[in-house]
Amino acid sequence: MSRYFKAEITENKKLNNDCNLLTFVPFRKPAEPKPGQFFMIGMEGDYDPLLKRPFSLFRRTQRGFQILYRIRGRGTSLMRNLGRGSVIHVLGPLGNSYPMPPEDHAPVIVAGGIGIASVFSLAERLAAARNKAHIYYGARGASDLLMVGALKKAAKRLSLTTDDGSCGERGCITDMLSVFSWGASSERNTVIYACGPRKMLETVAGIAAGRGIEAYVSMEENMACGIGACLGCVVKTVSGHKRVCKEGPVFNAKEIVW
Repeated sequence: MSRYFKAEITENKKLNNDCNLLTFVPFRKPAEPKPGQFFMIGMEGDYDPLLKRPFSLFRRTQRGFQILYRIRGRGTSLMRNLGRGSVIHVLGPLGNSYPMPPEDHAPVIVAGGIGIASVFSLAERLAAARNKAHIYYGARGASDLLMVGALKKAAKRLSLTTDDGSCGERGCITDMLSVFSWGASSERNTVIYACGPRKMLETVAGIAAGRGIEAYVSMEENMACGIGACLGCVVKTVSGHKRVCKEGPVFNAKEIVW
C-alpha cells in the first residue's frame, strides 16, 4: 500500500499565539497510524518551501487525523493560513511507534512543550486499554500547556509545571519526576515514555537508568525525506548512528549516546 495520499482540511484551530491543531480527512484510507509515528506534510500547489515537513500524529479522530504544530518558519506560517477545504499532500504514517507496556506495568508519560504532540495519542490509547498513565507535562507558561482538559480525561493523574509558575508547580517537569517515589516494587513495574527538548530527554533517561526503569524517548531531528534516504536526521547510539525517521523516532533511552 502506498503511503502517499491527499487529504482535506476540516479544521485548523488556533490554540495560542504559536500553536494550531489541524484536522484532516484523507481522500482514501491510509495505513492505520500508531502512537509515536509521524506524517510528512506539504501544501497543494506550493513549492516554497519545497520539502514536506514532519508532524507527529496527535490524535486519531472518527473520520481522520489531527496534528499539533508550532509556528516556526515559512512552512508552518503558511499552514496556519490554510482553511477548511484546503488540500494537503501527506506521506505516512512513518517511523516506529511507542511499544505498549505489559499489562502489569504502570505507564508514565513525560512531555515538554510541543512534545505533547507525540505522546497524546499514546495517552488516549492507554486510557482506552484501561491502563491510564500518570502524565507529567511542563511548558514555559500557562498558555503553552496545550489540550490540558483532554489530557485530564486520559490521565490517571496529571502533574503540571511551568517555568514561570503561572500554572502548576514552578520549575522543570523533570524536577517533579525526579522526586516522585513509586516505591521499590512499583518502579520495577513502570515504563516511561517521553518527548520534548533533548536536555529534558537526557534527564529523563538518567532518572530512568538510576531507578532501573525502562524508558522510551521520541527524538526530534531535522528531517528532509522522512524515509531514511537522505541521512539528515541521524543520532548517535550505542550501536552506531541511526536515522530518526527510519529506526526511530522512538528509541529505548539506553540506546542513545547523550
